[in-house]
Amino acid sequence: MLSKVTARMEELLADWATRTTRKQHVTATALHAALLAEDFAVGQTTVRSWLAEYKRQRMEVFVPLQHYAGQMAEVDFFEVVADIAGVRQKAWMLVIRLMHSGRDFVWLYEHADQVSLLDGHVRAFEHFDGVPARLVYDNLKAAVRKILFCGRELQPRFAAMAAHYVFEPSFARPYTGHDKGGVESRGRGVRLQHLVPIPAAPTLREAALALLARVDAQVRKLPDDGSPSKMMKFESKEQPLLVPVLRGPFDPRKLETVPADASARVRLAGARYSVPTSWARCDVEARVGVEEVELRCRGERIVSPRQKKGGDFTNYRHYLPELRRKPQAVRQVMPALLEQFGAPFDRLWRLLVDTHGPMDAARIFARVLGAMLEHGESAVRDSVSAALDQDRMDLLLLLPRRADKRAPPVAVPEGLAGHVVEQPCASQYDALLGGGSHERH
Repeated sequence: MLSKVTARMEELLADWATRTTRKQHVTATALHAALLAEDFAVGQTTVRSWLAEYKRQRMEVFVPLQHYAGQMAEVDFFEVVADIAGVRQKAWMLVIRLMHSGRDFVWLYEHADQVSLLDGHVRAFEHFDGVPARLVYDNLKAAVRKILFCGRELQPRFAAMAAHYVFEPSFARPYTGHDKGGVESRGRGVRLQHLVPIPAAPTLREAALALLARVDAQVRKLPDDGSPSKMMKFESKEQPLLVPVLRGPFDPRKLETVPADASARVRLAGARYSVPTSWARCDVEARVGVEEVELRCRGERIVSPRQKKGGDFTNYRHYLPELRRKPQAVRQVMPALLEQFGAPFDRLWRLLVDTHGPMDAARIFARVLGAMLEHGESAVRDSVSAALDQDRMDLLLLLPRRADKRAPPVAVPEGLAGHVVEQPCASQYDALLGGGSHERH
């Protein structure tokens, strides 16, 4: 009877194999109920014992591994929380752990994207002053384009970074966190040891620097048993065996070409950025970094702070050529203009409105913006400050004086100094060419 029950239980497990998941798996209670429904007289304890032995025999047996100096590091992202500039936000902690010495590199990012992954490697290899021979990853999309039967098809930028630093990228089996259990455990440890209470900092970069300093201080501590610290083990045994970085740092930024629209804006990674109006309707070369976005076009280059997805960064200094001749547009964007230009232009605008009214004030302010194109923002700022300090509102005082563009005097021989050269007229040229009423000679 038991053999028949055993055979039926194996059949049921084989039949249910495609209808279960890791979280919705077969339990002894469910298996026992299925057997009772088929009129098998078997106790639940018997089913539970059989199922436990069935699973035990199919469990993976782990091989004790050795981690040799300079040979391997494990890499992973971990979701964390930080208070940045008074606002609690989600962040991603990248951990790169050298498995022989146990020294870690950690950094905080707003995104767990490819730019952050590549940037973290550049920082880590500089921090370690070398590169391990092999690095182990999950099958994250930032590194792996496709999982193949016999390996991985890598993302081009990730493959370029691995070739630049000459290391072997290895990948854990899908859904097997224990393939890189060292970094998994260390990530949880860093989160509990160094991110509780929740860290606060003015910027995420400052929070990352403080976290890295705390993690490094920890590996310098001597154990209670008197054995060498992790830092001592790293410096004496592992660091000398790391591959030196001979080609300079890899550029982790994402490179792409995007069109500037009719409003002189480009869209990158779900955010919009303004560009000079002369770039409108042109293709713009973009380099997207962790903290900044560099844009190039028509021989010019600008750098803007990277925005979150859905963000909009508009620098109205890019629009001065248009604003100088569009007073109503000046009036429409005045709050943003005053926020970007600051003092003393905020005071000037209030005085212009009080004196002339909003419409005429916008016309005058448009001329002030035009003066910035001709003389520079700094010179106009100084002139406006001087005019306001003297309670002068006439525009001539507000704007810098034009430089005298007359040609400097030319030194001539003393004998020619008294001669005056008259400016010729067109009729004289006609006479020389034989035209008009003049006689030919």
